[in-house]
Amino acid sequence: MTRALIAEDEPILAATLARTLQGLWPGLDIVATAPNGVVAVEQALALRPDVLFLDIRMPGQSGLEVAEELAERWEGPAPFPHIVFVTAFDDYAVQAFEHAAFDYVLKPVSSARLGKTVERLRGALEARTALAPDALGQLLGQLQALAPRAAPSERLTTIRAAVGNAVRMIPVPDVVYFQAIDKYVNVVTADAEALIRVPLKELLPQLDSAQFRQVSRSTVVNMGCVTSAVRDDLGKVMLTLRGRPEKPRVSPVYAHLFRQM
Repeated sequence: MTRALIAEDEPILAATLARTLQGLWPGLDIVATAPNGVVAVEQALALRPDVLFLDIRMPGQSGLEVAEELAERWEGPAPFPHIVFVTAFDDYAVQAFEHAAFDYVLKPVSSARLGKTVERLRGALEARTALAPDALGQLLGQLQALAPRAAPSERLTTIRAAVGNAVRMIPVPDVVYFQAIDKYVNVVTADAEALIRVPLKELLPQLDSAQFRQVSRSTVVNMGCVTSAVRDDLGKVMLTLRGRPEKPRVSPVYAHLFRQM
């Protein structure tokens, strides 16, 4: 029996989606309904469903963030689940989903559209077609490329970080990588580290995207400091960085950025 998890913060919409799915797919076992993104991640890792229906906009974590975290943490014999995004997004996002490996349905969910999704899912499951986690990275790239352009953020040239009683001025090109740690970001250079109280999400738009690339939910690296990318026997990609002994792990979501290396 195919097992599914629904993540939707509006109870009425979650119940409607579950009821419509059960009418269209009698053999589907809905193992859980998560009220937010954080719970969805933990339930998915514990229950290992075959299919996820993820609302794009949820408290705690968005559906995209849920999928991204699962791609990083999913291990074991169970294949990565097929994902259907439930969205009320604008046309630009729908364009991205239409060219991605993921299916989507629009709110309010129509029985006819969901029926097509069910047909695709059943076909993929019968054919044992696995979904590659790095397809999520390609979807994120599509969304970013198609999103309405906001005013560009001013590029950071220097980072001010408190070190003891002093304030250290760190030129951005000297940074080897940034790593999110709780409410802080660790700024790592070849010879030192310093904490700043700025969320990684706020810092990233201020960096030159040609030089700094996100390689996991918590790590952004200076591509000029990457000397090699090595894939181990389990298929996990690790980076070697100039001037640092750490070897950051690349999330499967971003592994396609290093295929040529």
